[in-house]
Amino acid sequence: MTTTTREPTGADTAAVRRAISASPRPPRPGPLSAALTFGWRGMLKVKHVPEQLLDVTVTPVMFLLMFTYLFGGAIAGSTSAYLDYTLPGLLVMSVLFTTVYSGISLNTDLTKGVVDRFRSLPIWRPAPLVGALLGDSVRYVVAGTVIVVVGVALGFRPEGGVLGAVAALALVVVFSFGLSWVFSVLGLLMRSPNAVMNAGFMAIFPLTFLSNVFVDPATLPGPLQAFVDVNPISVLATASRSLMAGSPDGTAIVVSLAVAAGLAAVFVPVTTRLYRSR
Repeated sequence: MTTTTREPTGADTAAVRRAISASPRPPRPGPLSAALTFGWRGMLKVKHVPEQLLDVTVTPVMFLLMFTYLFGGAIAGSTSAYLDYTLPGLLVMSVLFTTVYSGISLNTDLTKGVVDRFRSLPIWRPAPLVGALLGDSVRYVVAGTVIVVVGVALGFRPEGGVLGAVAALALVVVFSFGLSWVFSVLGLLMRSPNAVMNAGFMAIFPLTFLSNVFVDPATLPGPLQAFVDVNPISVLATASRSLMAGSPDGTAIVVSLAVAAGLAAVFVPVTTRLYRSR
């Protein structure tokens, strides 16, 4: 059977025009509102695909258990002593590894054409970038919280108490936010998400393992010790240890914040420029 449609009359057209003209134009979203909306978009992706949280829940726990119980006795003489030393460093490592996925997520949106849709919206241009990284910051908090909670369950007791642990986590999240802009540039330059992941981990792995996350630099050869001492990840790990120990190292904290600010100052304009041109 077929159905016939009625052609719109002049009265119908006039009614539609009156309804449209009587409706006020929606206000244009501000930069903060748009950025928070895109941050919520990142949370919705986790809601629909919970497996995305495996890298911030299961992986940190695996690292903590393996390094504590496989190497703790050989390095520190006991697993409890090594746990006290390495947990702040593993907090740094686990959260910094998560920053690589900021570039992967951005590259996925770029290769699937989602970025082209965002450009057509009447919003603040950097809102998708800023919002995505704000959403990723929630992942950083989750990864750090998992490390601290599991460490406490294994016997770790920060002398700085809850405030010291929260301050260390906050410092690591701020540093990671600055570092995530570096991987955002990588995500805009590479041609596939796999390429971003490979290049990102190739860069972050040596810097993380050539630091004081796992061993005391005093036990290393001279040239290697010199590199470890100036490695920003070592400085961040030292700052985290001092905050958890209840005796904040002001120099390490200031240097970590300065490095985070420097990374953001250099790579935010580069990311924005590449985002507009790609």
